[in-house]
Amino acid sequence: MSVEAARAAAALAWREESGRILPGLIRMLGDWGAAEEALQDALETALQRWPNDGVPERPGAWLTTTARRRALDLMRRRTLRQTSGSADELQARSPTDWEAQLDSAIADDQLRAIFTCCHPALALEVQTALTLATLGGLRTEEIAAAFLVPAPTMAQRLVRAKRKIREAGIPFEAPSELRRRERLPGVLHTVYLIFNEGYSASQGPRLLRRELCIDAIRLARLLTELMPEEAEVHGLAALLLLQDSRRDARETPDGRPIRLEDQDRGRWDQSQVEEGLGRLDRAIGLRQPGPYQIQAAIAALHAQAKTAEATDWKQIAALYEGLQTWLPNPIIALNHAVAVAMDQGPEAGLRLLGNLAQREELSDYRYYHAAQADLLGRAGRRAEAKRAYQRALSLAENEGEQRFLQERLAALGEIGPEG
Repeated sequence: MSVEAARAAAALAWREESGRILPGLIRMLGDWGAAEEALQDALETALQRWPNDGVPERPGAWLTTTARRRALDLMRRRTLRQTSGSADELQARSPTDWEAQLDSAIADDQLRAIFTCCHPALALEVQTALTLATLGGLRTEEIAAAFLVPAPTMAQRLVRAKRKIREAGIPFEAPSELRRRERLPGVLHTVYLIFNEGYSASQGPRLLRRELCIDAIRLARLLTELMPEEAEVHGLAALLLLQDSRRDARETPDGRPIRLEDQDRGRWDQSQVEEGLGRLDRAIGLRQPGPYQIQAAIAALHAQAKTAEATDWKQIAALYEGLQTWLPNPIIALNHAVAVAMDQGPEAGLRLLGNLAQREELSDYRYYHAAQADLLGRAGRRAEAKRAYQRALSLAENEGEQRFLQERLAALGEIGPEG
């Protein structure tokens, strides 16, 4: 096997498994840095062995086992230093004793990790970024893209956050009910961003990273069991289920996105739609309004429309307008502009996009330029649409999105000086 193929397999295993492995290592070792070291050692071992030995049948399981063995070695060394026991006595302990410790989770390790990362001593944005790095298997560059900040800035924030957890002695534990409520906004935002990276991957060969969507939905369901009287928890679960119900219709076999209006709605997962609608009803019944419920209501309108033409864009635009009072950020304003365009025509949407043109957060946001290009194309302003698509293409790092944008550019054809 070539070195390149082995490296690609190791990188994929890392992305898919690191978010599942690392929380358990942190719980046992009690040290973020030591846990990351054990996992990094496992990756380096894979890079050394797989080119010669071949990629294992289950690469993720191999990586998990190797990381756990490294963690056990660290635990043995630590015990040697902290006790008067001899090395022989420690060797006499059955390996299964150590394994039992490693497996003895009281609750879901990923959920414990989220609540630890979302400690109030950390800024809200840092809480989310740290959790994405720990559970999502996301690289610093991907997290920086999600927050619209330079990668070096995000790297510094992550280093400071881990140092603060260590120096402040913040425990890796499931907090009390009161503390859970205090940390809930950060936890919900984190689960949402994990899903979002899976739903529209910032990098990689395909639009979707389904393992992240599955993990986020699982965590959202766990939260509804842990905090059943919190409406926004149910609202988030409803949103993720309704969004993810479209997954099989959202991308082509080679990983390019398929526009909502072009999707085969017969491929939408109706069981997830029903579960999502039920969870939204539960959230509304608790009479605690919030932004995740509004977003879930928007997703529900899409899910209930039998055809693209039957979509209630007027109601969706109104919901996005209301959502801006909860989340006054330019991305919600962008979504509102697109909904207005679908209801009132592309020029109406372009006027609203023009009001956002000076927002610094959107200058390098690929979806802003892609949305602008789409509306310009619908309005017949082909030369402007082409420039906007070219700008979006220059910013896209996901290979599936790049192919989609190239396809949209080609569809505009040759454009003369008159546009």
